[in-house]
Amino acid sequence: MQYIIKPNVGTRFLAGLIDYTIIIVVNSLLIYMLGKPNVEGTYELNGWPVLILFAFWAFATIGIEQLFGATLGNGIVGLKPVQENFEKIKFNQSLKRHLLDPVDMFFFGLVGIIIIKNTPKNQRVGDIWAKTIVVDANQITEE
Repeated sequence: MQYIIKPNVGTRFLAGLIDYTIIIVVNSLLIYMLGKPNVEGTYELNGWPVLILFAFWAFATIGIEQLFGATLGNGIVGLKPVQENFEKIKFNQSLKRHLLDPVDMFFFGLVGIIIIKNTPKNQRVGDIWAKTIVVDANQITEE
């Protein structure tokens, strides 16, 4: 059995926008609630409490993906990351995918978009490293 995976760049962009809008809003609220005002009139968070921001990012990306098979954004738009053989992704694969989110999202996602459009399996840098693909069950067709 061979599968053809149709491009899903726009849907993936929307999913990432949803995920990172949630992460930025929650982390901004956490900085406001836990941080202290500085001389510039903004809030800053220093020391150990910064780990709370990282922990929320890890939960919102890796944790949700492991618990439910997709991040909130991917779930809303109907995408699901899987191993290249279409099995459920493992924790280390999810970690690898999301550690490279900053690379893929560089310059408003342009790096990720270019990589996705130029790889046979529509993978971004994080997917290539983790050996994963992002699929939409309605867009997978058998050849």
